[in-house]
This record gives sequence, C-alpha cells and structure tokens, in this order.
Amino acid sequence: MTSQVSSPAEQADTPVVGEQRKPGGAKDVRRLDRVIIRFAGDSGDGMQLTGDRFTSETASFGNDLSTLPNFPAEIRAPAGTLPGVSSFQLHFADHDILTPGDAPNVLVAMNPAALKANIGDLPRGAEIIVNTDEFTRRALQKVGYAASPLEDGSLDAYHLHPVPLTTLTVEALKEFDLSRKEAERSKNMFALGLLSWMYHRPTEGTEKFLNSKFAKKPDIAAANIAAFRAGWNFGETTEDFAVSYEVAPAAKAFPVGTYRNISGNLALAYGLVAASQQADLPLFLGSYPITPASDILHELSKHKNFGVRTFQAEDEIAGIGAALGAAFGGSLAVTTTSGPGVALKSETIGLAVSLELPLLVVDIQRGGPSTGLPTKTEQADLLQAMFGRNGEAPVPVVAPRTPADCFDAALEAARIALTHRTPVILLSDGYLANGSEPWRIPDLDELPDLRVRFATGPNHTLDDGTEVFWPYKRDPQTLARPWAIPGTPGLEHRIGGIEKQDGTGNISYDPANHDFMVRTRQAKIDRVEVPDVEVDDPDGARTLVLGWGSTYGPITAAVRRLRAAGEAVAQAHLRHLNPFPRNLGAVLERYDKVVVPEMNLGQLATLVRAKYLVDARSYNQVNGMPFKAEQLAAALKEAIDD
Repeated sequence: MTSQVSSPAEQADTPVVGEQRKPGGAKDVRRLDRVIIRFAGDSGDGMQLTGDRFTSETASFGNDLSTLPNFPAEIRAPAGTLPGVSSFQLHFADHDILTPGDAPNVLVAMNPAALKANIGDLPRGAEIIVNTDEFTRRALQKVGYAASPLEDGSLDAYHLHPVPLTTLTVEALKEFDLSRKEAERSKNMFALGLLSWMYHRPTEGTEKFLNSKFAKKPDIAAANIAAFRAGWNFGETTEDFAVSYEVAPAAKAFPVGTYRNISGNLALAYGLVAASQQADLPLFLGSYPITPASDILHELSKHKNFGVRTFQAEDEIAGIGAALGAAFGGSLAVTTTSGPGVALKSETIGLAVSLELPLLVVDIQRGGPSTGLPTKTEQADLLQAMFGRNGEAPVPVVAPRTPADCFDAALEAARIALTHRTPVILLSDGYLANGSEPWRIPDLDELPDLRVRFATGPNHTLDDGTEVFWPYKRDPQTLARPWAIPGTPGLEHRIGGIEKQDGTGNISYDPANHDFMVRTRQAKIDRVEVPDVEVDDPDGARTLVLGWGSTYGPITAAVRRLRAAGEAVAQAHLRHLNPFPRNLGAVLERYDKVVVPEMNLGQLATLVRAKYLVDARSYNQVNGMPFKAEQLAAALKEAIDD
C-alpha cells in the first residue's frame, strides 16, 4: 500500500498508517505520517543524549521535528525516584508540525520511576518499551508500586515490549575489558539502536558522533558503538518487534535551502554573532552561569575567530556591569541570564537607560519566583521586563516564537539597540532554549545591515560660534544620542546615573529638565519602528487568539484543529511587546472576543486591557510545561461558544 499523508493540522495524536509487507517472510514495514517518542529514565541514564542523537539523525533524514527535553534541576537527582526522572520527547513527521506533541505514541522507560512518571501521558494503544532488568522489588517499592505493572494487567491497554536492556547490553559488550557497571552505562545506546531500527533512522552520524565524543577513550567509543549496533540487530532479529515504521521526509514542508537542526539557545548565539558581523562591531558577552541561559555563554566562548569576547563574571551584577562598559567602549554588548538574574541586573539596566547606550539583555525565562523551577519553562518575566526598574526606565522588549526564530529575534534586538541607543530585553524561555527544530541557514545577503556611525567630531555650535560636542544632542528621527568612543579627541563627556541636562549631558537637578528627559526617553522607545502585527483570519472570525513568545506552536496547532473541525478563529502573535505594533489596537477592535493564552497568570492580558481597554480573556498555565494543543483547542472552543 502507498503511504497515507494527513494534512499538517496536528489534529490528533494517532498517526496515519499505511502498510507495506516485505517479501520473503521479512518483517512488515508500516508507513506513518508522524510519530511522538519519549525516552525516559534516571538523570544519569543518558536520556538527553539519546534523544539528541535520535533527533540529529531524524533531522538529517529530512523530517520536520520538534523536541521537548525535560530534566531535574539537580546535577544528579536521586536514582530510581520520581523527582529524578529525565525525559526527552521528539515529534517528527512528513509534514509541517509545530509542537513536540501532546501524547507519546512510544515510551521508552528505563526503570519503574520512568514508567510511573510518564504513563499518565500515554494514549490507549501506545507502545511501551521497558527495561525489565530494573523492575526489581526495591525499585518498584521506591516509587509506590505494590506489584509489578508488567505482570498485574495494568498495562493491558498498551502494546508492552519487555526488554532486558541491561542484560542484553552487558552480553553485547562481554568482549570488551569493562566492568559490569561500565558496560551497563551503554544501555542507552542499545535502546537508541533499537529505536533507530524501528523507525529506519540513519546510523552513520551516531557512530561518527561516538567516535568523536570518546576520541581520547577509543575503547569506550567502540563499546558504545557495539551496544548501538546490538540494539539495531536485536530489533531486526527478535520476534517481539514484528513491525518497523517509516516516516518519509517532509519534502513539501520547507522552502528550498540548506537546513540543520538547532536549539533556541544555539540559534540565539548564532544570531548574536551574525549581528556583530553585520554591525562590524566586536561582540562582548558579560555573563554569569545560570540555567537555562548558560549554553549561550558556552557557545559564544567558541567563536573568538569572529571577534567574540566572553567574560564569565563573579556574579550577575558584575556581568552586566562589564557588558555596559563594553557598550561604552564601542562593542555590541550582551548579557545573558534568567529571571532571578534580571532582578539583580535591574539597577544597571536603569543605568543603561540613563546613559542611553546599546545593550542586549537576554532573559531565558524559567519558573519562579526566586530559584523556583530552574529547568522548567515559564513566561512570567514580561512585567518585570516592562517595569522592573526604579523610576521611568522604558526599554524595548522582543520575544522569539520558536527555537529557530531565536536567530532572527537576536538580530532584531540588536537592530533596535544600535539604532536607538537603548538597552533591549530579549525574552526567550526554557522551552525554546532547550527545544529544537529545523532551521534554514540564511544567505548573508538576507541579513540586515546593522552598521553604525560613531561620533567623530563636534556636533553643536554655541552662540559665540564655538564648535563643541554635545553627547545628548539627538537624531531628529530616532531621538538617539551620538555614540562616542572613549579616547576620541574632543569628544570627552560625562557618564553616570545622575540626571543629565538635555544636550550637554551636564549634571542637572532642574525639575523642568528632568520632566523633559523622562518624556524624551519614553518618546525614543515609542518611536522604535516595529512591523504591524499580522492576523491569520481566513474565515472572518469573531474570536481572536493573541499570543507572544513560545506559545506560538501550541496556539497555532490548536487553531488548526479548530479550523479542521469547522470553527472560525483568528490568530495573531506578537514579537514586539514594547512598543506594541501600531496597528494592534485596530486589530483588537475588530473582534468580539480576544483570548490570550500565556504561561503566567495573565501578564500580556493585563497590558492589553490597560492600553486598549479591551476585555481580553486570559487562559493561563504555570506548571513548568508548555501548553498542549488539545488542551488549548478545548479552551478556545469553550471561549468561542461562550
């Protein structure tokens, strides 16, 4: 039979199936339009590595994909416990998809804790592959199982595949000079080999990766490759897996181009490097490690050949202080952090507002308050980004919508900062930072020209004819002040946080001047040119779904489901949160109902209500996980019918 391909609507969690029987008694091959796989085990079981390798091979095969890594905050959480479970979910398809999927079709559970923590997400009929070696009495009791779920009938609604992964791995590696404990560590590679066979994933890339990763330990590399091949061969020979599956490349989902799989943090790092090259400025990152932003520091530290300097400071305050100093010195300056770090950086952000220097503040949001949920996602820093400074200290706010979009958002944030001489806050989050998707590598001529002109001489003539440099004399269009590099003869000027006199930059306590400067700094942000918000409304709907940031994928998937069911619903998504697009008010007025899904308690909805006097309805979630499309679709249907 030929494969059946569904529309790209993500309408349900059950893949569309076609079948092909191979000749000569070989195993059947079923063709699917999409699959959702979740690897789960202890945080030391290598589930993130396993998922990442499966994702890389899936990307090279040409499928569209979306991933959701999920792991504990502890470096090594207690083994065999529910809080210690680490998982990696991958949704891949032969068509355009937008989310990591709502419910896995396949769960690989390395121990009882992984099974118990994830079984509630599985639909009836899902496949479960369990490592039976770990289902000991002690391991079962640790997570509250009175009897083994592999034997008590509680898994009868699923297709259960009991596999002694540990035993098979140790047996496959008996020719290597490894202890049993060392051999057991390769069981994730055995599982990866089995899943690679089941879904016809390429293998060359994984073997090359293992040789590279363990280049200094060739015996370990060889053992992992042997375990990987053993898993593949087990799938090929065992009778328990009578069927393998094919998911064709998503040939029609992408425009022509060169693609790679990319995470949000990696895309953001590349965007910052590209921005510095397009601006012809050195890139300086002043940062303090914090989850989930640290990967940007790690990545940028690799690119000294592009003029990138990375400074790992002793704390958050030192990191942004160094970055602001670099901006004063003429660099494209960046500081990266997460929510708690933004709180510590707030005084220096205010100083950057007063100095009117370009500075990028990258906030990879996570669950709060305080330390909160370091490895879980949230969108709860919007109001902090808008107002989290003393005094009137407005800054532009930009938010990417997908992992790949983090590249373009970094370029856009740099454009605004350099053009308007202002700090800019870029709001990503843990879901975007760690998730991945295909990214089309842009041609250089597609990137914006971000070059700036530094002040080189006097810019003002006094009444007596003397030519002088005024550090706060503004561009009449953007209201940006000149950027003068320290050490340029004749351009000496004061800096500091005390209020400045308009034009001269001299210290001023004059009430009228302070009023003027406050209003001018706000007017400068109001003049930032941002594109109009685009509305997707093919059916003349009366309900608009308004989102921002990482809710784009779940919202769009939910809207597709509703439209496939005959509902009329419109969608708009904001990248620019300060200032808002100039047409946003007119857009909101066209609809009877406006629904705002957010991973907070209604922060964008609060801003929209206050500014546009629109009765925006909030739909909120703050459980550390992204929205599910089915969940959103049900909530939106209720809003439409209300």
